[in-house]
Amino acid sequence: MKLPLWILAVLALLINFSVSAAKLTYADYAKLPEKSMVVISPSATKLAYRLTQNGHDMLVVIDLVKGDILRAVIIDEIDPDNVYFIDDNRLILVASKNSRLFGYRGRHDISVAFSFNLDSGNIHQLMTAGYGIYQGQTSLGGVVGISADGQYAYMPAWQTESRYNLLKVDLTKKKKPRRHKRGTYDTIDYFVNDSGELLARERFNNDKNLHSLEAWLDDSWVKIFKEETDIRHVSFVGVTPDRKSLVMIRQDDSHGRWAYHTIFLKDGTISKPIFSHKDRDVETVLTDINRVVYGVRYSGFKPTYEFFDDKLNKRMRGMAAALPGNALTISDYTPDWSTIIFHMTGMGNSGQFIRYQNGEIDLLATARPKITAEYVNDVKETSFQARDGLTIPTLLTLPKGKVVKNLPAIMLPHGGPESYDKIQFDWLAQYFANQGYLVIQPQFRGSSGFGSNHLQKGRGEWGRKMQDDLTDTIKALAKQGKIDAERVCIVGASYGGYAALAGATFTPELYKCVVSINGVADIPSMLSADRRKHGSNHWVVSYWDKVISNGNLEEDHLEKTSPINSINNITAPVLLIHGEHDIVVPFHQSEDMFDEMKDADKQVTFIELEDGNHYLTDANNRAIALEAIDKFVNKHI
Repeated sequence: MKLPLWILAVLALLINFSVSAAKLTYADYAKLPEKSMVVISPSATKLAYRLTQNGHDMLVVIDLVKGDILRAVIIDEIDPDNVYFIDDNRLILVASKNSRLFGYRGRHDISVAFSFNLDSGNIHQLMTAGYGIYQGQTSLGGVVGISADGQYAYMPAWQTESRYNLLKVDLTKKKKPRRHKRGTYDTIDYFVNDSGELLARERFNNDKNLHSLEAWLDDSWVKIFKEETDIRHVSFVGVTPDRKSLVMIRQDDSHGRWAYHTIFLKDGTISKPIFSHKDRDVETVLTDINRVVYGVRYSGFKPTYEFFDDKLNKRMRGMAAALPGNALTISDYTPDWSTIIFHMTGMGNSGQFIRYQNGEIDLLATARPKITAEYVNDVKETSFQARDGLTIPTLLTLPKGKVVKNLPAIMLPHGGPESYDKIQFDWLAQYFANQGYLVIQPQFRGSSGFGSNHLQKGRGEWGRKMQDDLTDTIKALAKQGKIDAERVCIVGASYGGYAALAGATFTPELYKCVVSINGVADIPSMLSADRRKHGSNHWVVSYWDKVISNGNLEEDHLEKTSPINSINNITAPVLLIHGEHDIVVPFHQSEDMFDEMKDADKQVTFIELEDGNHYLTDANNRAIALEAIDKFVNKHI
């Protein structure tokens, strides 16, 4: 692959850049990326991105041929999670808002979609609860296809309490949506062709625990797949380019990893795995606006890809060879794949967007221009053996300029727990490494991305073997002389917040300080809240029962593994941080833990993040949280 000399020079400069600037502070790491959501128009002549600067968010669209700014619109009120072009003059913005629903208890995350016209500059919301659709619903941002004339989006929504219909939504102006196809109370997804004609619908009957797929054949619905299950084990994610099959994901029994298959719409025949790898899971699919599948991204500390088109496979291998040592994540692409936008991290950069076009690569934008190469710490892949022999893949973020010997350390378990860490610019890990700490991120059992067996071994092991994996990693690093076992702090968010509190209560001798962000403290209370919210028979409740207890027959299993019931064991100071509007882990989880610790006369500090959500996506709340963490950790280790 040919690389222009100037881009090679730029990349070399970014990798080796060093200045005598003042050391960065927590505030620099807490900032949201200045540029993000970089997407390309179908003709590859226009580029759009989110610009977060000076306390404001803007959507900027530029002409790549002339270099002019075509539009720059403030999107503070929208706060999108995703942006994409549907043609050269229109984009769709998808956002999630935390608010109350009239007639419903509590707060909810509500997804909505907006159409943005570049010519007029107008933005309008595509669907609004109560305006042609049922009032009480939260998912209003999903688009399953675009009409052939480009005037309508096909979007599923509830029009009554018992009908989840496919709607035809005007992209040009605010207008009540029209029903395109009548659904049922248990329909959960639709698939259409490029003309908007129905191909299939997916159903899940929660009461009967029946998952099914129906194809629209000869003007009637024909069931081509069914499975009795309380939790769906198969996902239908897109259509093949010929529109004759759907692409589905399920576990490949030959090596216990997730793989993709096709299911033939005419008779339900399921293919052998079309995308499958013996040591990597299939993580996601790459599709167009009509959900046509081109390829997949595999799991792993660095993403890798595989496509139906072997030319694209060769192109990706060429990119990896041209930019060794970097993690390349596809951000967007033109319909013909002649132009691809990558988000690149590694090799001393904190995030860059680069363009592949006509065999050449150029730099489009830098995500965090203030965090230059001298402040980006190296991330190393390694692994450790747990006490029962299980291999625990691990990432270590190494503080720049430090000899990796007897260093203070931060144990940083990820959330999920069915998730995993990647080689990328992790703002929290990089902040700690910048302070001189070695950051440890074990992919404990129960983590996804390392095969079904690794994931399944975490079932029923909250606070037990999953916690042992963290302990064993610390002990191994201490034995190697890399960390000072007397100066280790555990910091985590979501499940990681639970793991931090479990560390404080179940292995108090390991940690000198503990930080839990939006963490679970009382498992029975969390499960009770889910049962009240969804109903006892809901798949969400079944999922958590399997993940947390896995049929454990000990009557007090959940109580024993809840940190709130072992507060007397705590010896280290604890910092609790929780978003006021967290609907994933209720705010009262940290509030109750704080009250119990205060009653037990333990060292505890509680930071409430006003209007905060579960993911610390608000820049102000992230800065408040990291300032508190900065002071707390530096004080105690």
